[in-house]
Amino acid sequence: MKRAILLLSVFLFVAGCSGNWGWYVVDPRTPTGWINLTFMMRGAYYTLAISVVAISISVVVGLIIALPGLSKNKYLRGINRTYVEVVRSVPILVLILWVFYGLPELTGIRLNVFWAGVFALALSDSAFQAEIFRAGIQSIRRGQYEAAQSISLNYVDTMRFVILPQAIRRILPALGNQLVYMIKMSSLVSVIGLQDLTRNARELVVTEYRTLEIYTILVLEYLVIILIVSAGVRWLERRLQESERG
Repeated sequence: MKRAILLLSVFLFVAGCSGNWGWYVVDPRTPTGWINLTFMMRGAYYTLAISVVAISISVVVGLIIALPGLSKNKYLRGINRTYVEVVRSVPILVLILWVFYGLPELTGIRLNVFWAGVFALALSDSAFQAEIFRAGIQSIRRGQYEAAQSISLNYVDTMRFVILPQAIRRILPALGNQLVYMIKMSSLVSVIGLQDLTRNARELVVTEYRTLEIYTILVLEYLVIILIVSAGVRWLERRLQESERG
């Protein structure tokens, strides 16, 4: 942590020597800069929380939506295709605004900013998750299904113990990419007032009038989070590969 602050200080010092830039507003060596940085970083809690909760829900919903797409019944496949095509066609920002402002008019249920964002992000991402799961399940060889039937496993147990564990290993990189995508898209929830990284940066710009400096720090915040998440996904992939060899 101290090393990161030192590197940031060196960067701000070098940048501050060029032109009329006001890097002092985010310089951790000054009281004002430290307060501003702390204020911006507090938004990381909501950025991560809404992303993790939303993708957890979207994975479950996506799996449920994917299963009808594997059916031989054309009506069930039609339900899957209709859901995926309709949800994927709506921009996330539009969906966020509709859930927060339009859903109360339609149902009388008003969600707070956090849960409105979770609902909108999970709904949007579930369509992509459904396609990821469908592709992963279809990639499993037919012999696996036949082997499960030979030991009298029903459809649910076949999926639970045979098909899904193999499919999840194959789609893990795609699921990791969706988590990265979710973290980035969570910034859109700031338009309805969620105090995430983006919202806090925008509020600081209003008070300090330093867009370049503040938004540069915002970029670095997202960069650090994404790099950590990506490293975690790669570590999990390696562990799963090792467990398969073992």
